[in-house]
Amino acid sequence: MIKIASFICACMFVVGTLAVPVVAAEMTDQVRVSYLPPKDPDLQAVYRQLKDRRVLERLKELLSPVRLPKVLTIKLAGCEGEDDAFYGDDEIIICYEYVDELWYNMPKKTTPAGVPPFDTVVGPFVDTCLHEFAHALIDMFRLPVLGRQEDAADQMAAYIYLQLGPEESRRLVMGTAYAYLSEAKRERSTSWKKFADQHGTPAQRAFNLMCIAYGADTNLFGDLVSKGYLPKERAESCEEEYEQIQDAFETLIRPNVDQALAEKMMNRTWLRKAPKGRPSLEGSAP
Repeated sequence: MIKIASFICACMFVVGTLAVPVVAAEMTDQVRVSYLPPKDPDLQAVYRQLKDRRVLERLKELLSPVRLPKVLTIKLAGCEGEDDAFYGDDEIIICYEYVDELWYNMPKKTTPAGVPPFDTVVGPFVDTCLHEFAHALIDMFRLPVLGRQEDAADQMAAYIYLQLGPEESRRLVMGTAYAYLSEAKRERSTSWKKFADQHGTPAQRAFNLMCIAYGADTNLFGDLVSKGYLPKERAESCEEEYEQIQDAFETLIRPNVDQALAEKMMNRTWLRKAPKGRPSLEGSAP
């Protein structure tokens, strides 16, 4: 009887040991970056410029305050003609084709809304990088999401760069909104199947971003409403929409952020001064 009891206790100990998950220690500075040379010769200029400007290294530094449970790799790579960006298996891929497409659609001069050509590239580039980073956070921390994850990633990305200084926040919001609205104009004849996409339509994403920005700072982004870019009917609820995002971020993400390091990062200047006119690919990079 004693032997049977001992055997049962031993089995319970083994089962109990196996049932305890091994939790990796969350650490800051868990982002690794790399630039994969593209096979397409037409993308070599994009590759060289982004690498020479150390774009990913700067992104890595910006994200360093977040304590991740494992290493996250961010890569710039050729994607066989796809102008895309995506996250999976602890890895973010930003396609050179995507950056090349942004450059191709860059306006020749400052837009009527006052957006310099350079910002129409750097805005959506940063927004996309942070959008995919948001997917990584949702995955790695197993965050609950009520609604479409793509919408949550959009909101999280916008919230992060709205914590930067007012000038940089303004440049990123305006540049990204321009890119979305330009894409919407190019897709006017799109098929109904576009509405089945996991992402919102480009126009919806533009208005959502402008609403979040206005809700964050009604003075800094007040002209979005006064000049008619953001409908007044939508603007009435934007402060509440921003507060909802802020509350979710504070509850789910902020406990995993080194606050002292984050404050240091947010007080830095991250964007190069926008050059006048339409910069050439050889002359500028985000």
